[in-house]
Amino acid sequence: QVQLVESGGGLVQAGGALRLSCAFSGRAFGNYAMGWFRQAPGKEREFVAAISWNGWSGSSTDYADSVKGRFTISRDNAKNTMYLQMNSLKPEDMAVYYCAALRFGSVPSRDYKYDYWGQGTQVTVSS
Repeated sequence: QVQLVESGGGLVQAGGALRLSCAFSGRAFGNYAMGWFRQAPGKEREFVAAISWNGWSGSSTDYADSVKGRFTISRDNAKNTMYLQMNSLKPEDMAVYYCAALRFGSVPSRDYKYDYWGQGTQVTVSS
């Protein structure tokens, strides 16, 4: 069974940066597409970014329009870990961030497509 553990959340001022990590265990990491989602209080969970599994044609990534140019998703297959580098943070980025995994996925942006989820890490951005 896949287990996902997020870390790296915290409090940061607007304009600052954070790097989130998602540690993967239980299966072959390279076979899984990975995604980041977030949920702010009173709002629905929304897609942030995704990265394809290793066998996908090239290494594909996808981003929500709201984070393009500011966030970067990456994966370190040797460490079984996915990252989300978040720069130029805005108050509207404040949310609980979740990582998710889908076996043999491309870059799915719909949360229902993912099979496994982490518990989330809180990101707070002060203005």
